[in-house]
Amino acid sequence: MTSSANPAPLWQPSPERVAEAQVTRFQAWAAEHHGAPADGGYEALHRWSVAELDTFWKAVTDWFDVRFSTPYARVLGERTMPGAEWFPGSTVNYAEHALRTAEDPARADTPALLHVDESHDPRPVTWAELRRQVGSLAAELRALGVRPGDRVSGYLPNIPQAVVALLATAAVGGVWTSCAPDFGARSVLDRFQQVEPVVLFTVDGYRYGGKEHDRRDTVAELRSELPTLRAVVHIPLLGTDAPEGTLEWSALTSADVAPVFEAVPFDHPLWVLYSSGTTGLPKAIVQSQGGILVEHLKQLGLHCDLGPDDRFFWYTSTGWMMWNFLVSGLLTGTTIVLYDGSPGHPDTGAQWRIAERTGATLYGTSAAYVMACRKADVHPARDFDLSRVKCVATTGSPLPPDGFRWLHDEFAGTPGGLWTASVSGGTDVCSCFAGAVPTLPVHIGELQAPCLGTDLQSWDPQGKPLVDEVGELVVTNPMPSMPIRFWNDPDGARYHDSYFDTYPGVWRHGDWITLTSRGSVIIHGRSDSTLNRQGVRMGSADIYEAVERLPEIRESLVIGVEQPDGGYWMPLFVHLAPGATLDDTLRDRIKRIIREQLSPRHVPDEVIEVPGVPHTLTGKRIEVPVKRLLQGTPLDKAVNAGSVDDLDLLRFYEDLARNRP
Repeated sequence: MTSSANPAPLWQPSPERVAEAQVTRFQAWAAEHHGAPADGGYEALHRWSVAELDTFWKAVTDWFDVRFSTPYARVLGERTMPGAEWFPGSTVNYAEHALRTAEDPARADTPALLHVDESHDPRPVTWAELRRQVGSLAAELRALGVRPGDRVSGYLPNIPQAVVALLATAAVGGVWTSCAPDFGARSVLDRFQQVEPVVLFTVDGYRYGGKEHDRRDTVAELRSELPTLRAVVHIPLLGTDAPEGTLEWSALTSADVAPVFEAVPFDHPLWVLYSSGTTGLPKAIVQSQGGILVEHLKQLGLHCDLGPDDRFFWYTSTGWMMWNFLVSGLLTGTTIVLYDGSPGHPDTGAQWRIAERTGATLYGTSAAYVMACRKADVHPARDFDLSRVKCVATTGSPLPPDGFRWLHDEFAGTPGGLWTASVSGGTDVCSCFAGAVPTLPVHIGELQAPCLGTDLQSWDPQGKPLVDEVGELVVTNPMPSMPIRFWNDPDGARYHDSYFDTYPGVWRHGDWITLTSRGSVIIHGRSDSTLNRQGVRMGSADIYEAVERLPEIRESLVIGVEQPDGGYWMPLFVHLAPGATLDDTLRDRIKRIIREQLSPRHVPDEVIEVPGVPHTLTGKRIEVPVKRLLQGTPLDKAVNAGSVDDLDLLRFYEDLARNRP
């Protein structure tokens, strides 16, 4: 897809909006104080931010008034990847910055958190109350012997207690890690056993889809299989009594004490996130207090344009990096919305209803949810009061062009239209490589631009930069939120092999992208599951976008399988909508759409009906393990069972491979 494919923007910010955006004010200030270009708009600012990396990140810390308890000697010590040294010598505390708004008497009694469950009634937690609970819990963690570097874990849904526990852990210099309670015991243990937590925060169960799910047996299993635990804290979400030997949440958070913030080195670990773990133990990705602090201030303040008047809602769970990103909304003084429940209960429009009830100004969701609303004939701007929503952001997978058009058309009557921000990044950096820029136009099917301080490029196999051509997503300069290491990877070999084995010293992320000549970005899907037919490469996302326009197709999965005889088999698996039948007519329509809209080379060899498409626990389609199954790899070797939402679905694909002539 070239940049001339759709030259007219779908949306353009008004001159007033451009003038008011924080990134505009930042650029003018950085021009005056740090030598940034005053003219040339975002493109010039981005060029400067990657060419003058040290100066740019110094400017970010100055603009957002980052409180260094110990000052830094320089911005970048080592520049190498992996191993870049950010702000060496300095000390900071992430939680101190997240609670800074509570110090303002005018804001102390306004909501820091709005908690919503499936009743859809928002319940506020004020800044003062959040700070008090964090202070109480941090003191109790210290009394339990939690010291800087100790790991604290949460088996928790997206509730205020999870935010309090994360911030109290960061305040004492502990290392937070969490899983959502829909993860089974094996999945949780695959993650937590790696990091050996000393405290476990847990619920007795959770509510989802109108039902209560009791997790007490799972919690008992976690307790018995995590021998390093010194304390287990019980949160009675379903109202049950605390099991023997556990501590009560209410007892640990009832004191009225100010939080004490441990000043830790800039690169001190803040939390451990996990890769999806589809092909082995999940990678335990360690990010730093300082690195996350400055990256998220930049991303949320400048790119998402969030500030004290905003309400930030992203549909997520504590098992996904977007939850950590959502919590960081507190850094910009923003009220964050925590929704604990099903994305589609009691009906498909549920998330829009929450955005209405909470007055969300930035609402983030998955591309899959947007497409589901389109198919279900949901009309958000007509049926809900979404007048406060300035931006709808999507991630998880590329938002298809039809998703952009649908959102634009649904909000066409609102003043200024809708800023649609498709963003792409990764758990690996807990941030975005490309996406939202409030001062740039939006083009259909494209992310607006690479993010500031992110030297994003598209490379061919020889490491030559490409424009208007599909290549590998690489980042050629360090970012502060890149992992400081993986847990239990003492020589750094697994970290190195994950990102740096293809292009030495350059981060290769594993996505196919196009950087267009107008500066926007197109994501084509994962490069390790790329469809490569007769030398022509195509991302799976392009196929999904075309096929799933058909009302008969609920979801699809395309796999390119290299055969032992040198051949290439490319099946398309389709999960049909209720009442649909996969007959020759539908097969022909599917093939014709792919042939005419994409490429005759990428017409599938077979279209096969399946009972469902398997996903990771964070909702991403599982492509590589299915490919391995189709190549004859046994199920226990092809996938980590604990990382999959429905293992029986994968058995279907295994049987298919076994019985294929």
